[in-house]
Amino acid sequence: LINAIEERREIALERVIFGLGIRQIGQATAKLLAQNYETLDALMDAATKAADPAHPAYDDLVRIDQIGASMADDMISFFGDESNIKAVTNLLAEIRPITPEKPQTDSVIAGKIIVFTGTLSQQSRSEAKATAERLGAKVSGSVSSKTDIVVAGSDAGSKAKKAAELGVTILSEDEWQDLLTSS
Repeated sequence: LINAIEERREIALERVIFGLGIRQIGQATAKLLAQNYETLDALMDAATKAADPAHPAYDDLVRIDQIGASMADDMISFFGDESNIKAVTNLLAEIRPITPEKPQTDSVIAGKIIVFTGTLSQQSRSEAKATAERLGAKVSGSVSSKTDIVVAGSDAGSKAKKAAELGVTILSEDEWQDLLTSS
């Protein structure tokens, strides 16, 4: 039991940020914050400084993709509360958040928007998503004109149909794997 507890003291930073329960901060946003700030101390410091909208930390915060003024205000409010700061400090005394890997910027899919649809047989959807994100792609849950690639597994439905209508590149799982290994 003690060993199991010790092993769980190291936890991904994005999971820690998500676990704080900051209003409007979901898993995807927590991951963005973890990648941008790399430590919980740096995030807390930035949120504290951003309480002054004239401070550059405020602009840095709202410039992060998908984070706007409302979300920034909720983070500033959370980290402006002394009881929250005390709770986070106590938490950090017990755990060691792991800084996320930086996504690659030189892969064939870096900067591209990818959508997975249908049933994937070679890996789970979460594994495919993690691979794409590690290689610098942004994974979306819906197809739009901004989507670059749709990876269609078996029983692909409306997303594949919409991608075809929009002229978005549609790849089978095998073609997706070939694309990743060709780079």
